[in-house]
Amino acid sequence: MKYIVPVQAVVTATEYDRGPTAAELDAIDVEMPLISAEVELLDVQIMVLDRVPSELDERRIRRARRKVLAARRELANLPATTSFVPEVGA
Repeated sequence: MKYIVPVQAVVTATEYDRGPTAAELDAIDVEMPLISAEVELLDVQIMVLDRVPSELDERRIRRARRKVLAARRELANLPATTSFVPEVGA
């Protein structure tokens, strides 16, 4: 028995089978400093999960939080001409 469905990838591909578009990659590139800062904050928080944070640990956490806030500020203050898509990664 033969199936009567198209076998071309272009016709049968779903929305989730494709890679990111150039606009989505640009948006990720714009958000990368914030993503990196959030990963760094998460790393510091994970590092002190199983112990009482020392003074040095508290400084690391504060520094990482400030870095996240600075990256968010920079992202929020981007000019309107930048092709930024805030929905990407949400």
